[in-house]
Amino acid sequence: MGTARDRWLDEGIRVLAQEGAAGVRIDRIAARLGLSKGSFHHHFDGADGYKRDLLARFERLSIDQLDRAIVEAGPTSDARSILSRLTALIEPREAGLYRPELDVAVRAWSASDPEVRAAQARIDEARLAALQRVWRPYVTTDAEARTAALLPYLLAVGASVVSPPVAADELRGLFETLLPLVPEGPVDPDPAGR
Repeated sequence: MGTARDRWLDEGIRVLAQEGAAGVRIDRIAARLGLSKGSFHHHFDGADGYKRDLLARFERLSIDQLDRAIVEAGPTSDARSILSRLTALIEPREAGLYRPELDVAVRAWSASDPEVRAAQARIDEARLAALQRVWRPYVTTDAEARTAALLPYLLAVGASVVSPPVAADELRGLFETLLPLVPEGPVDPDPAGR
């Protein structure tokens, strides 16, 4: 079940996904958890401290899930295998890679809060960098790797922000449509054979 601090943060993530930033109120989260406000103040430095810790949790979850999925594909996996694995992890459940309600809530919150905007920017850059690393051996330049990484990433972001969000099964189908575009093998760094 985790520590009380973990429960506060996990419930904050759930509330954020369900109700947006306006729902992240200490009294409401305490009632949902059956914990006292004293418990909150024992674990966090006020509402601002909780917000910072909640954002750090969201940032870590967002980046770690993608990084872990790439690593679990194996060090010898090719780009198509890795992207196929990522596609398979798009599931309609809280622990999946695709959590549109949470993504929408944080992106909406970032429009009015510079601290949230900075966290969202770090998440976007880290996710894109991870995808670029997957693509880099299969294209000739870093710029091409970024372009290749942007295509699936922007598809996922766009799918989460349309209203209603694209269902996980439908998004998985869209990614499966893209998989044949992934090169079969790494690019030869010296095509002249020198």
